[in-house]
Amino acid sequence: MVFSSLTFLFFFLPACLIVYYVFADRNIRNLILTAFSLLFYAWGEPIWIGLLIFSATMDYNIGLFIERYRSNPVISKVGLVASITVNLALLVSFKYADLIVETVNALAQTDFGKPGILLPIGISFYTFQTMSYIVDVYRGEVKAQKKLLNFMLFVVCFHQLVAGPIVRYAHIAKEIEERNFNLDEFSQGVTRFTKGLFKKVFFANVAGELANQFLGQELGQSTVLGEWFGLLMYSLQIYFDFSGYSDMAIGLGLMFGFHYRENFNHPYLARSITDFWRRWHISLGTFFRDYVYIPLGGNRKNQTFNIFLVWGLTGLWHGASWNFVLWGLYFGLILWLEKTYLLKKLETVPVAVAHAYALLLVYFGWAIFYFTDHVQLQQSLQTLFAINETPLSNFELSHAFWNNIYWLMLAIICCTPIYAQIHRFIEPKMNPSTYRLTVVVQSFFFLLISVVLLVGKTYNPFIYFRF
Repeated sequence: MVFSSLTFLFFFLPACLIVYYVFADRNIRNLILTAFSLLFYAWGEPIWIGLLIFSATMDYNIGLFIERYRSNPVISKVGLVASITVNLALLVSFKYADLIVETVNALAQTDFGKPGILLPIGISFYTFQTMSYIVDVYRGEVKAQKKLLNFMLFVVCFHQLVAGPIVRYAHIAKEIEERNFNLDEFSQGVTRFTKGLFKKVFFANVAGELANQFLGQELGQSTVLGEWFGLLMYSLQIYFDFSGYSDMAIGLGLMFGFHYRENFNHPYLARSITDFWRRWHISLGTFFRDYVYIPLGGNRKNQTFNIFLVWGLTGLWHGASWNFVLWGLYFGLILWLEKTYLLKKLETVPVAVAHAYALLLVYFGWAIFYFTDHVQLQQSLQTLFAINETPLSNFELSHAFWNNIYWLMLAIICCTPIYAQIHRFIEPKMNPSTYRLTVVVQSFFFLLISVVLLVGKTYNPFIYFRF
């Protein structure tokens, strides 16, 4: 089940909210939210519900083990190593088995066949969440959760279960134990959710269809400007897809009394790649920083090695294909160059130049990300720079561009903070009740447009579900 589905919007979410708020007891509410979350996960792939419960139960017990033997560093470290080993083994087995066998076959020129193991939805997200919990318990930064139900809720809560953001236990530990209904926050949650839904349906889905129309075409059909346009559409799709999902997750959290941290901060306004990755998928970046980069020595020791290792892993986290590793190392190289030389230079150039520099590098990065086949990637890059004698444009591109020109202008504007700035400008100038009514009307408009677009549509993917 996805948030941008009619089943979720008109059946699952209303039913969950009604049953949840019928009861005032916190323990019952936690039980209801956990049950609905398991149903949400099982809706699409019930076969993997056992793996999810096993992973959560294992780390719940290891957390208690570490807490019990905290005074003995050797024994408590056994728990830490056991958790990391089992979690990574599960991740490698289910996500990377095909890639490993494929690589061995290519290097050894053999054909063992691929295992063909299906990827459990959200395994990368919930595995990182439970591992971060165990590390935090081991470090003494949080107390181990004593109640299995409460820990299960942290892991399986449907708001962020299958596509993030990556939520750390420390950020919501208090709210798992105690949270109260707040009408203003509930209203803010509805507004944030409908805004994210609109971004997903109105922007990401349209951009995705256009990207598929122009990227990866046969040599005889592709054009130089068509490839640039397709890559622009994919850049918009992946931003609105994932930031829209994060908005919906944050909005759902507010409806149920949870406060999740921001995951995006207008990344296409970045003036460097360093700045971009402080704004894009913030929860993943801070995870690798706090649990891999800094423990390895960070900037103090073996900085170059640490950067390339972290970004190789970041790429691999995104998918079981070597193009993702290449994508991660591509950004790792740029970040290393910026840290050692370029950042000081970028501070001296005009802001527009710095923006253009960052956007262009991100743009080519999305080409590496999009094409899992290296032959298609090479062909796409050659087309972008007119190396393969591809025509400049054609009628198909002209038709698509002018038919979507106003949508494209609006999409680009919505990559900026203008929407938030307008709200900050008009709120003090309006009567509070009038402003609240305006927000309600806006939320209803976002929901109405999204539902109209969803009815009869079959193209409604979430890119980050595969991670």
